Amino acid sequence: MSRVRSGEGYTQAAGTISMNIPVTGMNCASCASKIEKGLKGLGGVVSASVNFASSNVSVSYDPASLRPHDIVRAIKELGYGAGAASVSIPIQGMSCASCVSKITGVLEEIDGVLGADVNFASGRAQVSYLPETTSPQAMVRAIRNAGYGAEAPAKDEDLLERDARLKKAEMRGLVARFLLAAVVSVPLMLGSMREMLPWVPSVFGNHFVQLLLAAPVQFFSGGRFYRGAWAAAKRGYADMNTLIAVGTSAAFFFSAAVTLFPGFFASRGLAGGVYFETAAVIIALILLGRALELRARGQTGEAIRKLMGLGAKTASVVRGGIESAVPIEEVLPGDTVVVRPGEKVPVDGVVVDGYSSVDESMISGESMPVDKKPGDQVIGATINTTGSFRFRATRVGKDTALSGIIRLVEEAQAAKPPIARMADVIAGYFVPAVMAVAVITFIVWYVLGPEPALAFALMNFIAVLIIACPCALGLATPTSIMVGTGKGAENGILIRGGESLETAHKLDTIVLDKTGTLTRGKPSVKEIIALADTGEADVLFHAASVERKSEHPLGEAVVRKAEELGIGTVEPERFEAVPGRGIIAAVSGKNALLGNERLMAERGIDIERAREEAERLALRGMTPVYVALDGKAAGIIAIADTLKEGSRDAVSALKRMGLNVVILTGDNRRAAASIAAELGIEKVLAEVLPEDKAREIKRLKDEGRVVAMVGDGINDAPALAQADVGIAIGTGADVAMEASDVTIIGGDLNAIAASIALSRATIRNIRQNLFWAFAYNVLLIPVAAGALYPSFGILLDPMFAAAAMGLSSVSVVTNALRLKRFRPAA
Repeated sequence: MSRVRSGEGYTQAAGTISMNIPVTGMNCASCASKIEKGLKGLGGVVSASVNFASSNVSVSYDPASLRPHDIVRAIKELGYGAGAASVSIPIQGMSCASCVSKITGVLEEIDGVLGADVNFASGRAQVSYLPETTSPQAMVRAIRNAGYGAEAPAKDEDLLERDARLKKAEMRGLVARFLLAAVVSVPLMLGSMREMLPWVPSVFGNHFVQLLLAAPVQFFSGGRFYRGAWAAAKRGYADMNTLIAVGTSAAFFFSAAVTLFPGFFASRGLAGGVYFETAAVIIALILLGRALELRARGQTGEAIRKLMGLGAKTASVVRGGIESAVPIEEVLPGDTVVVRPGEKVPVDGVVVDGYSSVDESMISGESMPVDKKPGDQVIGATINTTGSFRFRATRVGKDTALSGIIRLVEEAQAAKPPIARMADVIAGYFVPAVMAVAVITFIVWYVLGPEPALAFALMNFIAVLIIACPCALGLATPTSIMVGTGKGAENGILIRGGESLETAHKLDTIVLDKTGTLTRGKPSVKEIIALADTGEADVLFHAASVERKSEHPLGEAVVRKAEELGIGTVEPERFEAVPGRGIIAAVSGKNALLGNERLMAERGIDIERAREEAERLALRGMTPVYVALDGKAAGIIAIADTLKEGSRDAVSALKRMGLNVVILTGDNRRAAASIAAELGIEKVLAEVLPEDKAREIKRLKDEGRVVAMVGDGINDAPALAQADVGIAIGTGADVAMEASDVTIIGGDLNAIAASIALSRATIRNIRQNLFWAFAYNVLLIPVAAGALYPSFGILLDPMFAAAAMGLSSVSVVTNALRLKRFRPAA
């Protein structure tokens, strides 16, 4: 490698880079061994060594096949945290996709920067870095040195306000420069048409007057293009600014030479026309296009602004027995917060007093208010509807669920899918290629073109430079991703990044974890069968009394059923749990047995007459629990998990999308088959241990399938990580965002199909944008070079080229904004 990096975080040997990353969450030596083993399995890692005492990992890797960001992600997927920080830096002055590549390269050269995603559409860089090694200020300096505007985030400034302030300043600058260029272009245009419009004052046709009028437009209105081109040239780049600066300069300086040295051109028989109006109108139109583009790009980030605007500004906090309103920033963990009807819940917490219903639709997309009682969690930014309550603050500031969602959406909007990286690579070669085509065009027209050859050569040279539009290429992907991920957030779907979005549209198989995903994960009594002279109420009374001391989910279901039917229970006189079998107890003077067939057999209980009923229940996916009193079989209690509301609709929606749906569960095969039959699912993977779930996902992938795993994001973490797309079902406050690629807030299973539909719509939109961007350039650059002139006598005026170039960018952004109409299917 030619570049050498060194510093606190980095050292470099020939062909490799070594870096140290702080790791959080290690609690024993086996954690260190697990991380070391996981990193060594990464393609491109030469060596990895974890120091448990200092909580550091030292990694040597090949930068040609691996980025620091990939290493950090691998550490997180292993279940640990990397001591990396993330910062969002607004950037001014980006004009095309090559600017993105340039700024990304500048940032990733900084010691301590793990990865940088520069988003042309949002005008931001999302940078992951090691705080011990570098700082946001160092990044800002590097961006400024590259010729762009940047500002370090102020500690107390709201991101929304900062973004709005900087965009407003940029828009003001664009409008001022555009107005000057537009006003001056009018007399310049009139002056160039005096032969057709005899009423135009002769002063407008004076070349010296035109030079004086055009100069401020060229160097003030067009100054941003010169600054950008110069900054690019210093680093050996050429970008959109280069094309505009060279094109308009060619028109302006040729015209200035004709004006100041007319004799020189006349003596050599060269055309003596001036093109001041061409340079001025091109600059005016391009500035207008940039302003329209900036305005349209601003709409792509509407979802983020909506999310940021959801939070409460103040909170009613009780301290020392006194209630007072304090700014949201001053709420501390442990504070008691009062919420009245109609007020927003200011931060995350747990209800300690009072009852109410809370509208959580702005976070989860669920329309029905959720009842809250002491012990329930509340999420900041949701709206209290009816009663008053008090809650204890648990997460405040940047730790709240809303802040986490905003951070996740921002990172997703900044990340690039593979389809975008292809566009970036093409954009890197695009500008030099266009400049080469423009030079060839000039030479061909000057040598072979009709008289005045110099005028034709110059105009076509300028037209080629101006018509070329890497802006459309640069905007094609990020604008669609910004709108798509933002639309997902509005519907309770959090997508981790562009790569997840792109992979989701290719899915052909959906694997659904049964317990807690398709079912409630809360068993309930489905049937009570009394044998001989015993009544159902008597069977349930004894069973519930026995289970009063049990903490087993099946036992809790029995006690809950007794409470629902108003059947009282008593304290058992004797209680003995028999692991893997059941319970032996004494209730109201009777010996009671409660458990499975094995317990009954070991205690000599005849269950022959109950066996047929038990098998019938088992075939329906229920778990039969035998009840025996004083040595005789008394009854059977059938217990089963219940399907979540919406499970059938969700599975039907997935099947209508052409997806293969699979159930994956640790439950017995009969119970799983019963649930599958209810849902119309043909393939069932049952009795799979948690550690084997990832292996089953890998087996499906090895069959050539593109697999999504849907689970709770915590118990299913290995399988979620193994799948092409991991989809976590969560509540928003405690959802395991790190383990999944997509997170469904609120647990609505219909959002699974919606997330895939959104992915398909977004990728379709990106492809439309890329097709337009490529087709525009492929078709119009030859036209600008004069390809139609020999056959049809058609040439493209550089002023029309400027208008077309501006419209191409605006059209791409406008097409991306169509995604805002996306609605999940009912």
